[in-house]
Amino acid sequence: MTIGIVEPITILLILAIFIVAVLYSSVGHGGASGYLAVMAFLAVPMEQTRPSALVLNLFVASIGAFQFWRAGHFAWSVFWPFALTSIPFAFIGGMIKLPTTAYKIVLGLVLLFAAFRLAWKFAKDVEIKPPQIWLALFIGACIGLLSGLVGVGGGIFLTPILLLMDWSETKTAAGVSALFILVNSAAGLAGTYTKGELGALPNEVWFWIVAAIIGGGLGSLLGAKRFDSLTLRRMLATVLLFAAIKLIFV
Repeated sequence: MTIGIVEPITILLILAIFIVAVLYSSVGHGGASGYLAVMAFLAVPMEQTRPSALVLNLFVASIGAFQFWRAGHFAWSVFWPFALTSIPFAFIGGMIKLPTTAYKIVLGLVLLFAAFRLAWKFAKDVEIKPPQIWLALFIGACIGLLSGLVGVGGGIFLTPILLLMDWSETKTAAGVSALFILVNSAAGLAGTYTKGELGALPNEVWFWIVAAIIGGGLGSLLGAKRFDSLTLRRMLATVLLFAAIKLIFV
């Protein structure tokens, strides 16, 4: 492959990762589903996508967790029951390598859900109630396993559950999800390590990390303040939708 072909794709991928990091981190997410969608569009080898997305998640979610915690948007009582079971199950999921066809279908379905999450605005004034421990443990295990299998942190699932069940208000849900994504991404990455997938990371992953760090820092700072990115997130949701269709049907 010649340099003339590689450079435009590399630059486009770095720019896309930056944009994804900004938008996702503004709602407390690491952006793995967005990175996976971008990689699917730009034909990044399938064996590189899961570990790459999890590595990027680690950096962006770390920044997001700190920013939302510093702004006072975090609740340990909400976080721990979900994380307690999600961490070991994310590790187990990371150890499982699905056949390529099955992985593409599962990933496509996850991207469809992610598109819905990004496009939908959760805004309601309700009385917050704590989740039942047994239910939180069960949900955490399910999210953790799916997260490890696909290569996401699970925040794309946890946030809407917290909001729809009235277990958290919006900003706190973002803060809880950021740390949830961080621990799940670490566990999933550890699981992929047992299968030797970290060796599949591309050489340019460091450029992706820099783009994700800058974008994650900007997005989480804005998100912890008063940034409303609904229109931009709906644009990104459209990209995820097309990526999901491509993965499932092409």
